[in-house]
Amino acid sequence: MEIFSTRIKELRIENGFTQKGLAKELGTTNSAVCDWEKGRSEPDLEMIKKIALLFSVSVDYLLGLSDV
Repeated sequence: MEIFSTRIKELRIENGFTQKGLAKELGTTNSAVCDWEKGRSEPDLEMIKKIALLFSVSVDYLLGLSDV
């Protein structure tokens, strides 16, 4: 999910989060956020929904199914 890793990093930066800050907000680890941004792993569906809600974007946008 290369598009996911790009979009989560862009959203994190645009919204003023560090990786550590985003991890705390989502209730996960800093290494998990780092791995998502590097494309080494992917969050589960529940976490994807939390990310979409936090950044007020659609799951489709996060997954690259929409550009809106």
